[in-house]
Amino acid sequence: MNQPGKILELETVSDERVNTGPAHVDESRKSMEEQWILTHIPLVKHLVNKVVGNIGRRTDREDLISAGTLGLVKAAQSFDPSREVAFKTYAYIRIRGSIIDELRGRSFVPSGVHHQIQTIQETYRNIVTSDGVPPSDEELAEAVGLSLEKMYKVLEEARRQNFISIHGLSDDKPVVWNLVPQARGLGPDKQAERNEMLAVLSQAITELPKRDRYLLLLYYDRDLTMKEIAEVLSVTESRVSQLHASALFKLSMKL
Repeated sequence: MNQPGKILELETVSDERVNTGPAHVDESRKSMEEQWILTHIPLVKHLVNKVVGNIGRRTDREDLISAGTLGLVKAAQSFDPSREVAFKTYAYIRIRGSIIDELRGRSFVPSGVHHQIQTIQETYRNIVTSDGVPPSDEELAEAVGLSLEKMYKVLEEARRQNFISIHGLSDDKPVVWNLVPQARGLGPDKQAERNEMLAVLSQAITELPKRDRYLLLLYYDRDLTMKEIAEVLSVTESRVSQLHASALFKLSMKL
């Protein structure tokens, strides 16, 4: 025969479990999100430094860090640990997307830049056709009628516009590798096309001057920032930015 006191005691325990269970889960989730955010703040700064290297505007850095941090917070709040993907990979995409969205909101093209870019491209092609070899940066600038510094500024602007337009449509790959479609889910025809494009890209990279190949390796394969590459090459960060823009331009002209 059940004792009323015992029934009341059991009901009380049961009610406590029902009431405290969800609260405990919420606190645990909140703690995980805070840990994810704190652990990956350096990733935000790293991605911003990489982006600033491409767009060449240091005045945007703090705003981009704020946008990237917001992307990180949203990533932590929406991340599903049951899915087979690491949080860092998921956060990388969300952070980068937030940074690019911030950039797209303030993007503009200085007057005359498109014309200057086209002139540089046409001059480069003409020199290769007539001489059989690509011009040096100095030769190209002279043929275009610009100072070397001015030509680098135009190429840096071309890189910035290329970076924003590409990453407005894609999530997590740098400019060069977005030239090649992803392999996942491709049929035989598309896979063959991708393999052919990879072969062309690889050949184009090997034909670049040694300095340019090394710089692209450090930036895209080793994932170094402009500042870190400057330390490796013992040059200024602005010089690395110029050389990087020039290398991307030469690579684009080969593809």
